[in-house]
Amino acid sequence: MRGILFDKDGTLLDFEATWTPVLKRLALEAAEGNAVAAAALLDAGGFDPATGKFRAGSVIGAGTTRTIVALWYPQLSGAELAERVAAMDRAFLEHGAHHSVALEGAAVALDLLAEERYVMGVATNDTTAAARAALAATGMLRHLPHIIGYDAVPRAKPAPDMVHAFAAASGIPTDEITVVGDNAHDLKMARSAGAGLVVGVTSGNSAAADLEPLADAVLPSVRELPAFLHQNRK
Repeated sequence: MRGILFDKDGTLLDFEATWTPVLKRLALEAAEGNAVAAAALLDAGGFDPATGKFRAGSVIGAGTTRTIVALWYPQLSGAELAERVAAMDRAFLEHGAHHSVALEGAAVALDLLAEERYVMGVATNDTTAAARAALAATGMLRHLPHIIGYDAVPRAKPAPDMVHAFAAASGIPTDEITVVGDNAHDLKMARSAGAGLVVGVTSGNSAAADLEPLADAVLPSVRELPAFLHQNRK
């Protein structure tokens, strides 16, 4: 394995700590200030108020801005839909640039992997610009030269496009790429692209049981990844 392609939210960033505040604000905006309706929109998107987390595989937990807008603004189409998607993407970029929270140990793990000369990147169903801004805010962008958002490829996850884009940009064949993610759609992307190693992490909104059928290994977080790759290096 010479390359590592990470998911962003739930893998490198704390999903709930980073995004719940802005999602609550955007839901209230979509509900025109009605708090009960806003809570219903968040629930439809996958938010579980009992746990304060988003459900694995939910629209918000796994989808793109387009899928969130389609859910929250079903009456929009055409140019109005595109404008709303663009506005929401701008909100995510602005928020992430100032309020992103790295998962504990993620930055140290990237430092260690960089020392081992792995080529690293990120595949995210966020926009490329928003991902760059969020990762820059945490200091992790310096190790991640290849950032691939949903707007950079024809098809978002779980399609294989982001892995293929990373392979093309890095010059590393797909069977020498490790994909690391916290959701089934990350691992399905990896499998469909022919990634050499597929690693699930339970630091996001999926349990080990959600990931084990698709993963070669499931780790608690990326903190364990450097040691795991070192122990399993061929």
